[in-house]
Amino acid sequence: MPVSARMRAVVVAACAAVGLTAPAAALATTEPGAPARTAAAAPTPDWLHTAGNTIVDEAGNQVWLTGVNWFGFNASERVFHGLWSANIETITRQMAERGINIVRVPISTQLLLEWKAGQTVVPNVNTYVNPELTGKNNLQVFDHWLQLCEKYGLKVMLDVHSAEADNSGHVYPVWWKGTITPELFYQGWEWVTARYETNDTIVAMDIKNEPHGTPNQPPRAKWDASTDQDNFKYACETAGKRILAINPKLLILCEGIEVYPRPGETWNSPNTDPDRSPNYHYNWWGGNLRGVADHPVNLGAHQDQLVYSPHDYGPLVFEQPWFQNDFDKESLITDVWRPNWLYIHENGTAPLLVGEWGGRLGQDARQDKWMASLRDMMKEYGIHHTFWCLNPNSGDTGGLLLDDWTSWDETKYNQILKPVLWQHNNKFVGLDHQVRLGGATSTTGINLAERYAGGGGGGDTVAPTAPGQPAVSDLTATAATLTWAAATDNVGVTSYEVLRAVGSGPATVVATVSGTTYRATDLAAETTYTVSVRARDAAGNLSPTSAGRTFTTPTGGGGGNAGCAATYTVTNSWQGGFQAQIAVENTGTSATTRWQVTWTNPTGVAVSSLWNGRLTTSGGKNTVTNEPYNGALAVSASTTFGFTATGPSTAPTDLACSAS
Repeated sequence: MPVSARMRAVVVAACAAVGLTAPAAALATTEPGAPARTAAAAPTPDWLHTAGNTIVDEAGNQVWLTGVNWFGFNASERVFHGLWSANIETITRQMAERGINIVRVPISTQLLLEWKAGQTVVPNVNTYVNPELTGKNNLQVFDHWLQLCEKYGLKVMLDVHSAEADNSGHVYPVWWKGTITPELFYQGWEWVTARYETNDTIVAMDIKNEPHGTPNQPPRAKWDASTDQDNFKYACETAGKRILAINPKLLILCEGIEVYPRPGETWNSPNTDPDRSPNYHYNWWGGNLRGVADHPVNLGAHQDQLVYSPHDYGPLVFEQPWFQNDFDKESLITDVWRPNWLYIHENGTAPLLVGEWGGRLGQDARQDKWMASLRDMMKEYGIHHTFWCLNPNSGDTGGLLLDDWTSWDETKYNQILKPVLWQHNNKFVGLDHQVRLGGATSTTGINLAERYAGGGGGGDTVAPTAPGQPAVSDLTATAATLTWAAATDNVGVTSYEVLRAVGSGPATVVATVSGTTYRATDLAAETTYTVSVRARDAAGNLSPTSAGRTFTTPTGGGGGNAGCAATYTVTNSWQGGFQAQIAVENTGTSATTRWQVTWTNPTGVAVSSLWNGRLTTSGGKNTVTNEPYNGALAVSASTTFGFTATGPSTAPTDLACSAS
């Protein structure tokens, strides 16, 4: 991507706050052997491979890798960021309990070579918060964390983020730099592969983060049939084959580049316009995989370990041309995603894993639209992904954790990430065959053996039949109940996806349910909708879409008078910020199906995060609408939502509530 502050984390102040010092110099130490899976590990190995555009386990059961990035080992600190404030096991357990089944861990070639040479550092870790890390060097911290991942059913993907251990190392466009040669880059990958060869907690290797560059800014990454040093296709093949010679069961991820010559042009064509040359197709750093159509990556006998991995971001990271005019999911698919990488999935060439996506929520309407569009597309197509990122100190995206490293951004998690985490029967699905996602006693997650208990994997490729055309009942101005005849399948239908189009617009997936009925509660009055459904079986096969049903919602609230009252309460405050709660009560004479609360921020106040509602802010005015689960309120019933904010805890003077 364009030059970014994403990894320019400011950690000195945070370290000073807990009395920590700058990273120690590299110290030669004697390292123990790499830890293998414990004796209690599952007898079924957890290695993965590909089948067409899907990823499957060794029995042929389809899996969905849905994870997050946690950076720090790639940076000058040489350890996960945040351990100056939060406990390593708590963070790991929370990720698993919240449905994250794989963690992409950025590292550097320099770090791998240091470890290979027996050089480690005693990292900046708050041992009061992390007493279990007392005395551990950074390699021992990493090994300890791998054991925690095994305990909580998490899998790991390693990503060489940069050549050097540098917080901004990702800005350098290629995989070699200074004393880090291409050969040392390959040797670093070989060393880490051999060290963890028998440990199926690490299941994937992302060869190089965001190779990029333009013809007028050498060095730059290209993609062609040559063996040139700057040909990333060749580098990914070479690294992949050397890794697979040691462990042939690892997934190999190859990212894209930044530019690709247009038809009739070559890599020698001038870049006449440094912003957007007509001689080249541009995309995000690592996001241009147009070259696969002409020059696919060849891993030889292990081609079924190959996954392509684009990155994609929104306008708050960089103002790409496709954000300049009105856009939606369909235009992004047509203009950006399909020509750059989605075609690889649609053609059945190989699976896709979007290695980085995400950003700040509620600050820019276009950013929110892009993020929701990509989320919905990945869910509809079953695209694998790792969200950027867990860290709150990612400069231009923020994180899933708030600045204290212990609180989660519930709005971002619930609205953006959770809908595209692998779930089955209201449980998150892990990638381990024995350990539940979240640990042995988890109540939120299951393991692969539980997911496919009773069959349904094993290479099943038979899709369900199309479900029946939906019928509409209990129609009001804002809600409708849909029912349909069940689909049939040789193994069994596990879920139905509900698609909805507004007017003549495109259909998008709005819900996934296990039964044959769905109550939509977020409709608008006097609006025409077309709904349809499709079925998915246990192996992930998707049925044809049912015939559509078109209906128009009536005027008004469907009888009775809707009304509500909002009550504002400050529940906690501190220097520079506070936490508040707003209670919403149905004061009308009929049940509500949805509500909305508005207020203007007092001077100096800005909402940081919000939960149990959906927030948009424009010109200092906040609008919060209900979540699908708390919009229906019986007469006199109430619900609450809460938020944290910066600034004085002054109550707003124009708090207002409406309901229908």
